[in-house]
Amino acid sequence: MEYQLEPGRDLAVQIADQIRAAILRADLLVDARLPSEAELAERFEVSRPTVREALKRLAAQNLIRTQRGATGGAFVNRLSFAEAASQQEITATLVLSMNAVDFETACEARYALERACAPLAAARRTDSHLAALQAELRRQSDPGLDDAAFCASDVAFHRVLVEAADNPVLSYQLAGAVEGMQPLMNMITHSERSRARIVDLHGDILDGLAARDGARVDQALSALALYTAELGSQSRAKRAAG
Repeated sequence: MEYQLEPGRDLAVQIADQIRAAILRADLLVDARLPSEAELAERFEVSRPTVREALKRLAAQNLIRTQRGATGGAFVNRLSFAEAASQQEITATLVLSMNAVDFETACEARYALERACAPLAAARRTDSHLAALQAELRRQSDPGLDDAAFCASDVAFHRVLVEAADNPVLSYQLAGAVEGMQPLMNMITHSERSRARIVDLHGDILDGLAARDGARVDQALSALALYTAELGSQSRAKRAAG
């Protein structure tokens, strides 16, 4: 690795960026040991506290891990899909809220992504997935369920649908849509929606998966997307009126 720093910019940030770039280029492979703090300080011509701050930044992003002892040090971490998904959720939530993405755009994107899972989930779902979906449907059908719990069950239902596709890359990409977009969309539509209508549509999704009928699952998701868009329009009209 060649190390060059630009004057006038935060040194720790630059060091972290350069090590991150080396990891992404595969100059540093998974489980590879990074040079020691002293070696990095010498190469970058900075103090050890500056190097330590850079390593903390990389550790916070799960790109490296540290080990103590004679064989310890900083090592390139293997970032799991689950760890990456949690970051994706946070990023999606922040991007949507900070950039004021309109409801229709979020709705269109979320369901377009989720519908990509329909044929795979129908082909690969297991009995465990069906049981989990049935459990969420029973929960959603409980008239005593409060709104926060209903929203949580709604998210859980769609997360199982995504997981049933048995594709970790899709699950990662959809983490932001299901865990990030859906709770925000529920906040906007909860006062207008019919729980019974949502439960019926979720039932159609479950029936399609049980029959291994991807087209039926896709059709139910399309209907749910249209209903959600209608709820968004109703909510916006209500706010405008009053």
